Amino acid sequence: MRILVLQHEEIEHLGVFREFLGKDGATWQVAELDRGEPIPPLDPYDAMIVMGGPQNVWQEDRYPWLRDEKDAIRRFVVDMRRPFFGICLGHQLLADALGGSVQPARFPERGLHRVSKTEEGTRDPVLRELSDPFTVFQWHGAEVVALPPGATVLAANEACAVQAFRYGDRAYGVQFHIEVTKETVADWAPHIEKVMSEVELAHAVDAAYPELYRVARTAYDNLKTLWARAPA
Repeated sequence: MRILVLQHEEIEHLGVFREFLGKDGATWQVAELDRGEPIPPLDPYDAMIVMGGPQNVWQEDRYPWLRDEKDAIRRFVVDMRRPFFGICLGHQLLADALGGSVQPARFPERGLHRVSKTEEGTRDPVLRELSDPFTVFQWHGAEVVALPPGATVLAANEACAVQAFRYGDRAYGVQFHIEVTKETVADWAPHIEKVMSEVELAHAVDAAYPELYRVARTAYDNLKTLWARAPA
């Protein structure tokens, strides 16, 4: 499995997915777009993972590379029909690139929150084995407010109506940071301490980490199964 990772901030990397992918012998290439690294040709890659970041999808004037990124996502998902997984900003970029809408969040979420599956989510091959509701780590100030045509909501909560969605049968976006590790809070400390106590949040994440890890592991294993079935 060859995976292209589009990254927008050094500290918002694959997280625990590095462990999972490494154990499976997958290889991945990271394009750090905020540092001016170009998106490589897409053909060699079996799947694309797009990470979170401090940017917003509507800031193309400030971050011109967002246009190229959206074009690459659209081509990979729609034209090439290859597996895609977007996290936080990556989730929002998937929606925007395919014709959905993203706006500032009415209720920005920070820290640990509960998310519930929709009826479709209970049947979805990636989410159906997760508990309902399940705990996730959130850090977002924007949200998907309209899905692209053909997309389906898989998870939601009172703060955000689109916590996870699927487009087609192999493109997924999740608003929450499913990649969180025990080190995430310390890594993000310069941003976290502006909003809440780093120490309190670290303790909360540590206590919830067995469930956070199970969510990530289960979703990854199910994604891997889907990816293995995708045509080359």
